[in-house]
Amino acid sequence: MNSTFQLVIDCADPQRMVAFWAGPLGYEPEPPPEGHASWRAYWAAMGVPDEELPPPDAGDVPDSIVDPAGHGPRIWFQQVPEPKSRKNRWHLDLKPGGGRSVPLEERRRRVDAAVAGLVDAGATVLRVMDRPDQGQYAVALHDPEGNEFDVV
Repeated sequence: MNSTFQLVIDCADPQRMVAFWAGPLGYEPEPPPEGHASWRAYWAAMGVPDEELPPPDAGDVPDSIVDPAGHGPRIWFQQVPEPKSRKNRWHLDLKPGGGRSVPLEERRRRVDAAVAGLVDAGATVLRVMDRPDQGQYAVALHDPEGNEFDVV
């Protein structure tokens, strides 16, 4: 059985999602396949009809991000026509807090700093989960297309 995988996220605007998620995940836009100067050139070589391709002057328009270290999965933002209609059944946790070995106040400071950057990039805060009696602090957010994720 092949143990490699990619994560596919349905969305309306793949380039916006690439720009949003690359930073917080430490990923980068995926370069076009070897032998192709751009994704447009690759898609054209694959037989995608011209009317479905981005305009020639649009620059490169990747719809995926990759871990530059090669450890994490490729993430492909697949453009779909229908809007998001329900809560996610699963979500990503970004973990800048450092885990329970880090004092709660320091974790709170790290999480809040990460959340501020994500909000500046287009995320929306949904709720803060502040449970000092349980040693927990996390913030739930929506990405620019409404997908839920947590910062812990």
